[in-house]
Amino acid sequence: MRSSSLSIAVRLLAALFAASLALVTTQISAQPRMMVLSGEVTSPAYEGWWPNEEEGGYTLFFGYQNSNWEEHFDIPVGPDNYFTIVAAGALDDLDKDGYDFANADLGQPTHFYPRRNPFLFTVDVPEDFGSREVVWTLRTHDHTARAYGTLKPDYRIDPQVISTEVGGWFGSLDDRLRSNIAPELRIEGEAYRTVRVGQALDLAAIAEDPDDFPPRANRPLPRTPEQIYRPPASIVAMSGPGLRFSWTVYRGAEQFVNFDPVQFKTYTDTRVWSNSPWSPPFIIPEVPEDNRWVTSATFSAPGDYVLRGIASDGSMFTYRNIYVTVTE
Repeated sequence: MRSSSLSIAVRLLAALFAASLALVTTQISAQPRMMVLSGEVTSPAYEGWWPNEEEGGYTLFFGYQNSNWEEHFDIPVGPDNYFTIVAAGALDDLDKDGYDFANADLGQPTHFYPRRNPFLFTVDVPEDFGSREVVWTLRTHDHTARAYGTLKPDYRIDPQVISTEVGGWFGSLDDRLRSNIAPELRIEGEAYRTVRVGQALDLAAIAEDPDDFPPRANRPLPRTPEQIYRPPASIVAMSGPGLRFSWTVYRGAEQFVNFDPVQFKTYTDTRVWSNSPWSPPFIIPEVPEDNRWVTSATFSAPGDYVLRGIASDGSMFTYRNIYVTVTE
C-alpha cells in the first residue's frame, strides 16, 4: 500500500513538473524580443589571436558590440577611447583610469556603427609579450567597458573560427575553412587625399579571392511573408559566401559622408530589407568587370576622415584605409 501510494505521488509530481515546465517555456517563447534603437552602450570585444607568421610575434583581433540598432557613436581617440598595455589584471577595476596618450591609439575606430562589428582591426605584439594584456577602454553613455587582449591558449583562433563567428558560408563548420585565404585588396591612387566640401572623391578598388573559396552561393529567396519575417534561428546570424566589397567610415562622422552608389552594410543588421549580407532577402552583388569596384564619396562637412574598404568572401575580411582631409 505504501509503495503504491508513493508511486502515485511520484507520477503526480512528475506531471506537475512537466506542466509547469511547459507553461514557463510557453511564456518565455511568447515574450517579445526587444529591439533598442538608441540609448544603449557600445562594448569593445577581444576576438582572439593567432601567430604572425610573416613578421613574428602574434596578431590580436578586436571588434565591438553596439547594442543599439540605429544609434551610431563618434568617439575620438582620447580618455573615452584608448588602448593601454599593462600587466595582467592591472585594469580589472573599471574605475581605474589607464589613459596614456603615448599608447592610446593602436588603430581602433572612432566611428561606431550599430550592432556587432567583429574582427575589425588587429594589434601586433612581439614574441616575448608573455602574460601582459592589451586593454581597450571604451566609454559610451557614461558606461565604461573594457576588452582584454591576451595570449591565453583558449583565445587562439584560425580562419574557421572567424568564419563561424561571422556566420560565414551559412554557418558551415567545414574543415576546409581552416585554410581559407582572405581576399586580396588594392585601392587605386594615393592613401592620402584632399577634397573640398561637396566635391566628389573618386574611389576605385580591385579585389580578388585567390582560392575562390568558399564557393559563391545565395540563400534561397523567401516565398512567403512568414519566411521573410522569421527571426534568426541560430545564435550567430548567417550570411552567404562569395566575393564582395563595400566602403565604410572608420574615423570621422559617417553622417557627413555620402557614397555613390550606396554601399551595403558590413555589420550584422538582421532586420528585413536592411541591405546587409545578414539580412533577408540579400543577394550578393555580382563581381564587376575586371574585379574593379568604382565608387565616389562626397563630404558635407570639413574635417579629417578615414574611409575603409572591406573585401570579404563571406568568411574572411581584408581591409584597406584611405585618409581624407576635407576643406571648406
